[in-house]
Amino acid sequence: MNPMLAMIDLEALIESRNFNAVREQTRNWSAADLAELMEPLSVEKAAVVFRLLPREQAADVFSYLSEDHQERLLKALGREDVANILNAMSPDDRTSLLEEMPSNAVQHLISLLSAEERAVALKLLGYEEDSIGRLMTTDFVRIRPHWTITYALDHIRRYGKDSETMSMIYIIDNDDKLIDDLRIRQLLLAKPDDKVADLMDSRFTALKATDNREVAVAAFRDTDLSALPVTDNKDNLIGIVTIDDVFDVAEEEATEDIQKIGGSEALDEPYMKIAISKMVQKRATWLVILFISEMLTATAMGKFEDEIAKAVVLSIFVPLVISSGGNSGSQASTLIIRAMALDEISLADWWRVMRREFFSGLSLGSILGVIGFARIIAWHYFFGAYGEHWFLLALTVGLALVGIVLWGSLSGSMLPFLLKRVGLDPATSSAPFVATLVDVSGLIIYFTVAGLILRGTLL
Repeated sequence: MNPMLAMIDLEALIESRNFNAVREQTRNWSAADLAELMEPLSVEKAAVVFRLLPREQAADVFSYLSEDHQERLLKALGREDVANILNAMSPDDRTSLLEEMPSNAVQHLISLLSAEERAVALKLLGYEEDSIGRLMTTDFVRIRPHWTITYALDHIRRYGKDSETMSMIYIIDNDDKLIDDLRIRQLLLAKPDDKVADLMDSRFTALKATDNREVAVAAFRDTDLSALPVTDNKDNLIGIVTIDDVFDVAEEEATEDIQKIGGSEALDEPYMKIAISKMVQKRATWLVILFISEMLTATAMGKFEDEIAKAVVLSIFVPLVISSGGNSGSQASTLIIRAMALDEISLADWWRVMRREFFSGLSLGSILGVIGFARIIAWHYFFGAYGEHWFLLALTVGLALVGIVLWGSLSGSMLPFLLKRVGLDPATSSAPFVATLVDVSGLIIYFTVAGLILRGTLL
């Protein structure tokens, strides 16, 4: 927060009923700073500040408040104040607010909108929850190709006041189809009598309103634009998406992926605000699945009960070898999930990924295998541990580590591909899930290698 802003004691000004000072102090501050300053206020005092703010500034500040504070403030404000705020809010911010509210509250709030704004709100709410249509705003400027630069700039001055952004201007034909976009500086630097068509190159990037919002994240990543146009299925220009909204989406998507990778369902509220019962529910599902899966480890151990009875020393290294496989699998799955999220790899790249992970897993397994081999030899010479067949035991652990780490890398890297292929979120191939899968198969590899090398000696 700006240090000068921090010195403003809004609460003291409100309590002393010095409303002129409140108006003066808040007039020139940014919406984000004012929202931060108002968060600690009680809802009654925040409502006083909102009634003193100009309509457009109040709407901007409201959009930066937390969802909880927004809901409480709507209840505290009068019908006219709420209507003013909702009508002045940008369509995308208003849509974000409405989709978080209960259905009966949404109907009430929509009824407070003007006829024009109500039509916009209902249109945006008609799109799927995760679609680009929910992100877009209808406040933008469009011009025609046959206009002169002078006429186009006059049009922008007349209608650009409420535009979400003025960095990009969009060109449409007589059927409202998007045919190009221009940076505002291109118009400002052009000759007054030139036609808009003289500046066009017919190269532009557009989004579909029905596409998933992750498409918008990828599109902004591939361009250096601050806004992108949104069209319907007939290529008619119906809105724009700005980069600030896409930043929010990218943060939300990354948070969901991280939570899923950690072995939990994605939380739909901030950690400190979500109810403990709801958080337990989100985490319990995966914990139960992982717990049941881990039972297979005990089953696998039971299958090799005779081998363990004959060579108890084998059980000492069970945690060592299976955790190494789980760790390598978790590494691989995390790397692949992130690469998929960044569009660095696609389903078609599975064979290339498998080859890379084969050589990576083989190298990593060899490194750990040599360390495990050296550890047993060192303990034998320093402490006389592991008996007369210490060398065969060291060879068993070393080779088992190579196989288990290799298998962990391959399975961890391929599982996200498999999930994506069947239409599931690759992030659900969480690190704990991969580790559990490799634990079970790692035991089989370990005791199979032991059976081959130690047969006739310890076994």
